[in-house]
Amino acid sequence: MPTSLTTSLLDPARQPAVVADFASVVDAEVKEKSGLSGTAIKAAYSAVKKVSPSVIESALTKLLPEFASALDPFWADFQAQGPGDFGQYLASRGDEAGDALLAVTDRKAESTTQPALRKAYQSLRGKAKENVVAALPRVGAAIQKNAA
Repeated sequence: MPTSLTTSLLDPARQPAVVADFASVVDAEVKEKSGLSGTAIKAAYSAVKKVSPSVIESALTKLLPEFASALDPFWADFQAQGPGDFGQYLASRGDEAGDALLAVTDRKAESTTQPALRKAYQSLRGKAKENVVAALPRVGAAIQKNAA
């Protein structure tokens, strides 16, 4: 039986590389944003990184268990289909995969005790699915690299 995504990605020997790869995905996705909303995203991202350079890695470390669990069913289905590109697989199921990942961040935002964070998340949530779905090929590639 194949190893679950959660088991693979949370393996203490692998987890630092997984977090680093996901942080690179976030960096690349932000860098590619354009237009007014892209400029706003880049400015906010830059400001956050100046205040706390490791904030992305810290957030990813905290969220990784739930993200891996949310994507476990997709990984199992992908593995059952045989060899392929997990990024393309996720992109082909963009609505479902995006919703699964956003359910994690929605729960976190809802349960935060910091109203400013909740408000900031809610202000970005409208475009979040579009951005998450666009990132799925890179997310899938990072997962496949680290879970294989």
